[in-house]
Amino acid sequence: MPKKRTSMTNIKEVLRLKYECNLSTRKIASCSKVSRSTVSEILTRFEQSTMSWPLPENCSDTELGLAIYRDKTTSNIKVMPDFAQCFVELKRKGISKHLLWEEYLAEYQERAYRYSQFCEHYTRWLSTQKRSMRQTHLAGDKLFIDYCGPTIPVVNPDTGEIRNAQIFVATLGASNYTYVEASESQRLEHWLEAHANAFEHFGGVPALLVPDNLKAAVTKTDRYAPKLNESYRKLASHYRTAVMPARPYKPKDKAKAENAVLIVERWIMMRLRHQTFHTFKELNLSIRELMDSLNQRQMKQLGASRKALFETLDKPALKPLPVQRYLYMEMKRAKVGPDYHIEYKKHYYSVPHQLVGQHVELEATSRLVQIYHQGNLVSQHPASKKEYGLSTCPEHMPGNHQYQKWSPERLLNWGGRVGAATQEVVNRQLMSKEHPAQANRSCLGLLNLAKKYGDTRLEQACKDALMVNKPYLRFIRNLLENHREGLLSSSPESTPDIQHSNVRGPNCYH
Repeated sequence: MPKKRTSMTNIKEVLRLKYECNLSTRKIASCSKVSRSTVSEILTRFEQSTMSWPLPENCSDTELGLAIYRDKTTSNIKVMPDFAQCFVELKRKGISKHLLWEEYLAEYQERAYRYSQFCEHYTRWLSTQKRSMRQTHLAGDKLFIDYCGPTIPVVNPDTGEIRNAQIFVATLGASNYTYVEASESQRLEHWLEAHANAFEHFGGVPALLVPDNLKAAVTKTDRYAPKLNESYRKLASHYRTAVMPARPYKPKDKAKAENAVLIVERWIMMRLRHQTFHTFKELNLSIRELMDSLNQRQMKQLGASRKALFETLDKPALKPLPVQRYLYMEMKRAKVGPDYHIEYKKHYYSVPHQLVGQHVELEATSRLVQIYHQGNLVSQHPASKKEYGLSTCPEHMPGNHQYQKWSPERLLNWGGRVGAATQEVVNRQLMSKEHPAQANRSCLGLLNLAKKYGDTRLEQACKDALMVNKPYLRFIRNLLENHREGLLSSSPESTPDIQHSNVRGPNCYH
């Protein structure tokens, strides 16, 4: 039997309670003694009709009934929504499925599914997609970061030395837009440099960084409260973003990065396997070309390229870049030596001579080395990569040849007590520096060798060093450590006189 329609009196009461009293469906059903499903149906039909509340004064019950219970004359064939487009739109902040359904309803009207069926069909479509698509990533929200497992060799054309380039991969969650870079290592300075390069490539900064648990990012792993590397935390603060490392042994936390790494290995690294690279710059130029090609390729499931989705979704939502680029800064605590220098990466930087014997804090970037004492800047130098070189400011030197305790005369007298050869090595050390006090460190190193190996062995090692014109602390220490002192200055043994029928003798060569 056909379902009995609700009386016009009850329909008008339902409409009045809804639009004049603003009651919920549950309360309307309780007040009008009509079931909740019937109340919902009446309100839906009224919203889809051409009438509005309040009803016109001359509106009859017949007109109201025809408007609500009108016959369907349009086609019953429903139009399936473009769920791939819906999936992309839902990545935007503030977009809901109900809003997308309203737009879909306005376009197709009677040929559109109701909201419940719309959601049901979308859920079914989503369940047929890849597992990585089940996660919803908002535009500009997360950047997933990792390194590829394989490496690419970089060969020095002069020496043949091979360095394995580490491949840094960063991909945005909403658009899958991917940045790739070859780094010298996974050390902290290269890790942070790659981040800064990625942000500049994107033209903005995401709200959240999701790295793996490598040492450059996390100093102490923990499932709930990992401890970030201090320099990595400073980078995040500089770019006004946050860091949320993936949980240890939980690859699903960074499924985007895992998938991006796999694609980079197949699409970029395998295409470069037959090429030979001599510099990292040359390698990165080849990677950049293939990376652009990868980002411009159309993704079959979404019907758009990573580049197009990035321009539409992520780029407008990224935070702006700061005015200045982040520079990696390494901090170190050091003690000032008697030559008023401190050592950093096998190079010596001067500080005011009044700080000899005291501890200072060093902050170094790739361009500048700054030295602090009790929070005050006392010295700064351009960063130098010259091993065992000196960066000395004249104003750091005292006027009386620095330290009377270790004056050049005292050092020479001490060398003379060991032997003439040791005294000559000390003298050459003093003459090799712009100021004799700068040689104190090397001379004191010789003093320690005498305490460890004795005066006799040190004197012999100094003789050998002078014989081959290598009066250097490192050379002398190497001789003593390997018990090779005396071998260079000893006379070679005479060739034994061997009488044998197979030995021709010197007469055969004249």
